[in-house]
Amino acid sequence: MKILLIGSGGREHALAWAISASPLCDRLFIAPGNPGTAQCGENAVIDIADHRAVIAFCRLQHVDLVVVGPEGPLVEGIADDLTAAGIKTFGPSKAAAQLEGSKAFTKELCAEFGIPTAGFGRFTDAAAAKAYVAAQGAPIVIKADGLAAGKGVVMAQTLAEANDAIDMMFGGGLGAAGAEVVIEEWMIGEEASFFALCDGTHALALASAQDHKRVGDGDTGPNTGGMGAYSPAPVMTKALEAQVMADIIMPTLAGMTKRGSPFQGILYAGLMITAQGPKLIEYNVRFGDPECEVLMPRLKSDIVPVLLAACDGVLDSVSLRWSDEAALTVVLAARGYPAKPETGSVIHGIDKAAALDDVLVFHAGTKQDTAGSILASGGRVLNIVGLGKTVAEAQTRAYRGVDAIDWPEGFCRRDIGWQAVKREREG
Repeated sequence: MKILLIGSGGREHALAWAISASPLCDRLFIAPGNPGTAQCGENAVIDIADHRAVIAFCRLQHVDLVVVGPEGPLVEGIADDLTAAGIKTFGPSKAAAQLEGSKAFTKELCAEFGIPTAGFGRFTDAAAAKAYVAAQGAPIVIKADGLAAGKGVVMAQTLAEANDAIDMMFGGGLGAAGAEVVIEEWMIGEEASFFALCDGTHALALASAQDHKRVGDGDTGPNTGGMGAYSPAPVMTKALEAQVMADIIMPTLAGMTKRGSPFQGILYAGLMITAQGPKLIEYNVRFGDPECEVLMPRLKSDIVPVLLAACDGVLDSVSLRWSDEAALTVVLAARGYPAKPETGSVIHGIDKAAALDDVLVFHAGTKQDTAGSILASGGRVLNIVGLGKTVAEAQTRAYRGVDAIDWPEGFCRRDIGWQAVKREREG
């Protein structure tokens, strides 16, 4: 098969790494890709926002399957256009991608179909939003309705912080994403990421993971796209996974089908494990980043037949095998991230880190200059993955890889996986 993978981040490098290992994959293209994906296949210079150009490339190269990595193209309807052109595509339709594209859409779906989530209000003007906040009190969560690259959520500890966030969003601080604001109650519990592969009717649970959103050690500072992750997440027991499937995932699939927008692709549920049970924080409609970087190394099954089964509506005929090993990734970010990352600096030691036992390096925001040097070109730049029998062992190996990287202009959190390591030590 010839496969086209769309995207250029760490998630796409991890997917390219997994797809390229499949005996079914004869040729893999990545558009636009990065220096890491170039080691797994052929980077293709295509404007992925130009759906006609993507379709033309697929026809020219006789592509059999397109896998869409990031959320942006999905929300813009690339899966619809490719499917209409007769090209098999893994990823939800534009209508179904509203589960990530609009937080208000998802909250209303939860209300309609009894899916447990935080109490909420939705607003299109600052005065009404501030009145709601004043009535509810703090702490409280302020969210931009649209896509904001992981930066559209403010966990406001005080009424002043909440009002500042409302002013920022309605004032254009997040562009069109902040034209509508969703305000949610503050949920107490432990967060976890849960992934399910869906074909519109059936769902197949993937391994669990836990992300670290805050930029600083001890879960401090502003939210980011993710500073690290590990898998499995000990908080997600088998019983809890079954409860999430029954109370959250399957009602969502049924609700989307009832609304005329069956969901096919990856349903990524951000969860809060509360005293009352798991509740949905929000949905993403693609593999998480950096969660994908810890899921792919643990996946023992060939990923390509499973993606095809999701496209063909026969997920009930396949199963997945996972390694018992733990995987942990640390994100190396450019100085200034998430506000204004400094790009253009040279990174040394990537090959040295990748050569270590049980260490993988996935590129995210990198580019290669004419001299062959790897430069930082984004906020989150590299993902250093460690594998081990325990999360603690994986953590040690990941940071060994981090320390092999020579990049003074980069930084990372030094406590990724702390909750799981604490659980392991306490026995």
